[in-house]
Amino acid sequence: PPCHWCHVMAHESFEDPEVAGLLEAFVCIKVDREERPEVDAVYMAACQAMTGSGGWPLSVFLTPEKKPFFAGTYFPKTSRYGQVGFTELIRQISLLWSRDRNRLLEAGSQITARLQKQEARRAFDTPDRSLLLHGCRLLAQSFDRAFGGFGTAPKFPTPHNLLFLMEMYQREPLPDALHMAEATLKAMAAGGIFDQVGGGFSRYSTDEAWLIPHFEKMLYDNVLLLTAYSEAFRLTGDSFYADIAGRTADYLLTELAAPEGGFYCGQDADSGGTEGSYYLFTKEEVIRLLGREDGAEFAELYNLTETGNFEGKNIPNRIGQKKAGWPAGDSRLKALSQYRKARMSLSLDDKLLLSWNGWAILAFARAGRIFDSRLYLEAAINTRKFLQTAMTDPEGRLLLRCCKGEAAYPGQLNDYAVYALALTELYRSTFDVSCLEEAVFLARQITERFEDRKNGGCFMTAHDSGELLLRPKEACDGAIPS
Repeated sequence: PPCHWCHVMAHESFEDPEVAGLLEAFVCIKVDREERPEVDAVYMAACQAMTGSGGWPLSVFLTPEKKPFFAGTYFPKTSRYGQVGFTELIRQISLLWSRDRNRLLEAGSQITARLQKQEARRAFDTPDRSLLLHGCRLLAQSFDRAFGGFGTAPKFPTPHNLLFLMEMYQREPLPDALHMAEATLKAMAAGGIFDQVGGGFSRYSTDEAWLIPHFEKMLYDNVLLLTAYSEAFRLTGDSFYADIAGRTADYLLTELAAPEGGFYCGQDADSGGTEGSYYLFTKEEVIRLLGREDGAEFAELYNLTETGNFEGKNIPNRIGQKKAGWPAGDSRLKALSQYRKARMSLSLDDKLLLSWNGWAILAFARAGRIFDSRLYLEAAINTRKFLQTAMTDPEGRLLLRCCKGEAAYPGQLNDYAVYALALTELYRSTFDVSCLEEAVFLARQITERFEDRKNGGCFMTAHDSGELLLRPKEACDGAIPS
């Protein structure tokens, strides 16, 4: 994925001849966690068990039997500030492997046994109303009443939490649930996490006020946020939410839509060799481009200063602003957007993932219905056609990813569940009965291929998938809903 620290470690270590020489003693396997989420799930669980935390880039050291004995996230090339360096780490592991191999083998066996025991103990209870109310209370306890969002920095959008709160408001109703959702949606849209020039949201904010993001933009965040802002408009009638939904949809259709159909995964955080430089402006630069009057107005409305708010330059934002910003489609915003693209380019992750495209179908189907937009409905319909023709095998089995025209890897539980959910949403918007027929066909595949008939629940991978140390059953929301 286009993660900043993944790039840092790639440049420092994985593109370095010295490190490559040290790694000749290992069998090195690079895993794309989006293509093989089940591999990531197993070994991320191992990292969390060993270190108490997780994240990416993830480095895991295994025995030949694929049992993990050491794991960690970002390592600098050489030791600094009390953090072990990657070169020192691999030298030490190589030494232990040659002198005290049984110690590492035993550690791998112990960690594997612990993970398998944890998975076997997993229990599934029937959810009820009290659980939903408890969820609302937990979110209220961590709600940031000053800046919106939940917890402290870094802050993630987690739009499915906001959709949950809006749904609970309609069911109970709970005024505080709606307040938490609205305050967060408005704060994010004002911050630097939202691209005020080109639309769309970055992955998360490094500060509590949503000002400074990690600049990568991901498909799943933006389609789920499109759903959240669309739903907020439907619920409140506030045109502010319609505006942000429209700008987000425009971003998706302009920057991430693939010519063959469907949507690419995302855009990079780094550009020109540094993080976020694509999005930054100086006040002088904007005045030079737009002219003194329009440039000064943009600087005032979007909080541009001489000193800047990020490494001497400015992330445009609307935090604390009372005056209205420039409308979507304003020719001056288009000029700034075109100037950015001419100045430098963003790398594109041009994979197409089936489950993420399922969320795109759902988002555009719902937005099409709420805003009565044929453009959005066509985006949903065309994405479905792409999944049917390019990411489904002759037996009707889903394929997890498509890259440069090649679809590969059997679909996992998430692919089937999200796509089936998206088809039911598309039916609500089009009344095309084939959507329901296809959803039922997918549901049958879920029970046949993934259901644990002995203990309940569904495995992440199908019954005929390759063997890993364990077959996870993921039952919690992460960056994407479970």
